[in-house]
Amino acid sequence: MAAKHMYFIGTAGSGKSTLTNAFLLWLQNQGYDGVTVNLDPGVDKLLYAPDVDVRDWIKLSEVMEEYGLGPNGAQVAAADMMALNIKEIAQVVEGFNTDYVLIDTPGQMELFTFRQSSRYIIDELSGEAAVLAYLFDPALAKTPNGYISSLMLAATVHFRLQVPTLSLLSKVDVLSEIDREKIDLWSRDYYALYNALIDENVDSQTQVSAEFLQALETVGAGGAVVPVSADTGEGLEDIYALAQQILEGGEDIER
Repeated sequence: MAAKHMYFIGTAGSGKSTLTNAFLLWLQNQGYDGVTVNLDPGVDKLLYAPDVDVRDWIKLSEVMEEYGLGPNGAQVAAADMMALNIKEIAQVVEGFNTDYVLIDTPGQMELFTFRQSSRYIIDELSGEAAVLAYLFDPALAKTPNGYISSLMLAATVHFRLQVPTLSLLSKVDVLSEIDREKIDLWSRDYYALYNALIDENVDSQTQVSAEFLQALETVGAGGAVVPVSADTGEGLEDIYALAQQILEGGEDIER
């Protein structure tokens, strides 16, 4: 059975690397095998030791020195250089006999999702056996305007990459019970979110957010978010179940 590929995507600080590590440990504890792939050439430290590391091909410090670029320019250049090496990286990944390939994407989300090369990288690395895990940052998502901004980013990522997407509310353990209940309600009830937005503050930003929300509702974007926590383990089983439902029609991997 071919390996399933899961891409962890989200804004900087949303917990991609931490959740990658937690989900790997969860898979292993359940008797499944998983390997990790780091696609961030600029990361300094990771909680896990990646089985495949883009830094073996591209080092940000070397890109900066060779091309005379600052950190931001080097990140952009490295993102495009990744596409030039992706066939070789994919060959290494394919050498693993595993159930899941967990792919930790760059900390700056736009370097992966908004580059022209991103779709090519996904095609070479995983083909159709892929799912995106988009992380909603709880600090942003706990206000109506912030939640709609998160929805817009998630929808943009999905439309750009055209890969089935799971919406995850990361670091849920840092939220109060009230905030958790609000976000859960907003994710399930369009009108509750709209009313909370209008009640929050009627200004130009609110009007723009309301229009975006209506557009997202029209195209069917959004849906319930899954609360997850790398620290407590909450939601990790749900990630697995949803990914299996998308990739295998709900059937478990044979152990």
